[in-house]
Amino acid sequence: MKIAIASDHAGFQLKEFLVQRLLGDHELLDLGTFDTESVDYPDFAVSVGASVRRGEAERGILVCGTGIGMAIAANKLADIRAAVIHDTFSARVAVEHNDLNVLALGGRVVGTELAFEVVRAFLGARFAGGRHQRRLDLIEALERPIPDLS
Repeated sequence: MKIAIASDHAGFQLKEFLVQRLLGDHELLDLGTFDTESVDYPDFAVSVGASVRRGEAERGILVCGTGIGMAIAANKLADIRAAVIHDTFSARVAVEHNDLNVLALGGRVVGTELAFEVVRAFLGARFAGGRHQRRLDLIEALERPIPDLS
């Protein structure tokens, strides 16, 4: 599987750990950052989200201090479904039920080995479709302007 991955300065160490652990099993598109100098996380969230959206990568992984900012920024892009996840059950179910395509992790929140297990669960899961597709369609409809009801 081809994976786009990026971090800000706070997630750099965890991103580097994940890159090393994933090499050989997956094709990686490392979109930065490449050191611990302060950077703006939205730039990296957009890079990964755009890569997934254009089909250059099947899934994306984002790492910042908590994962929260990255997920918020990535979710601004159409067709991107990003979430902060720090356990394997949620990683699997988020893909199976919600067709999650971008995983956000907190480098200051989760340890390296657990983060790797979460990534494995995320990458190993597949969307179940069925009733879950109907719910995704309802979510997609929310992107349309909602009339002012006041």
